[in-house]
Amino acid sequence: MSVLKCWTGGMAMLLALTGGVHAEMTVSQSNDPTAALGVNLSTLLGQERAALGAVDGERLEAIVTPPKPKAKARTAAISYDADWLASQPAPKGGPEFECLATALYFEARGEGIKGQAAVAEVILNRVESKSFPRTICGVVNQGNANGCQFSYTCDGRPERISEKRAWKTARKVARAMMDGAPRQLTDGATYFHTPSVRPSWSKKFDRTAMIGSHIFYRAPVRTALN
Repeated sequence: MSVLKCWTGGMAMLLALTGGVHAEMTVSQSNDPTAALGVNLSTLLGQERAALGAVDGERLEAIVTPPKPKAKARTAAISYDADWLASQPAPKGGPEFECLATALYFEARGEGIKGQAAVAEVILNRVESKSFPRTICGVVNQGNANGCQFSYTCDGRPERISEKRAWKTARKVARAMMDGAPRQLTDGATYFHTPSVRPSWSKKFDRTAMIGSHIFYRAPVRTALN
């Protein structure tokens, strides 16, 4: 029944387009929907030919051609170079922004733009993880009996910004990452360390990238079998 209704509905639309061709069609409501089909089929096909002949060729093609699927938007890759940095607007923000910028300055200012973006990814990935605090400042300042997650926050030295150029870079990178720049460098990493150390947890975690002097990791995916 549904196939016949769809077919006859399409023919009705074509007939209406001609402006002068009319068709009277009925569909049986009995248990045998094909009972009336043989009687009306010849008439219906003739009306269809007349309707198709009366419709403009371009209009007919537009009717029968299915719409093209929309292309998926692609996220442009970031170059992480001086030109990209220069294109970023003057950064500003509240406490969360300041916490991220400060962390990038003290933890990764010697790593360049790409290295700082990678560290920013780790911090933002932690914010979205249930295993860490839910704010940037909470992640950056997190500590326990074993020490601090980011060493500069508890090394006993005052946090003084002395390199203005590096501070400007850290702020621009922080702002771009908070504003939604794609996290495409560390593949979901939530940990990192320098090659000069080898923490015990690194043997259990999945290594995802090495950028500059930092090696990045994410926690292994746990399943019901492990």
